[in-house]
Amino acid sequence: QVQLVESGGGLVQAGGSLRLSCAASGRIFSVDSMGWYRQAPGKQRELVAAITRGDSTNYADSVKGRFTISRDNAKNTVYLQMNSLKPEDTAVYYCNLERFRVNYWGQGTQVTVSS
Repeated sequence: QVQLVESGGGLVQAGGSLRLSCAASGRIFSVDSMGWYRQAPGKQRELVAAITRGDSTNYADSVKGRFTISRDNAKNTVYLQMNSLKPEDTAVYYCNLERFRVNYWGQGTQVTVSS
């Protein structure tokens, strides 16, 4: 199977930055995409950013220009650099890996942005 371990969440003031990391292990060959989703209280989980096997990236409109997704293939790790954070970015952030149309999820990491 696939295991995803996230790190890097925390509490930050508005305007600050955080970098999330997600280390993948297990059956991680033929990965179609990796990405980050988030879920705020009372809201549905939403895509934040994703990167495909071909290095195409996709961002939610609300984070374009502020967040950057990247990966280190040698470390099987994907990153989310989050700059200019806003209180509305507060959520649990989940790492996602899609492989053969099956989605795998990390345990989630809390990001809290204070105003």
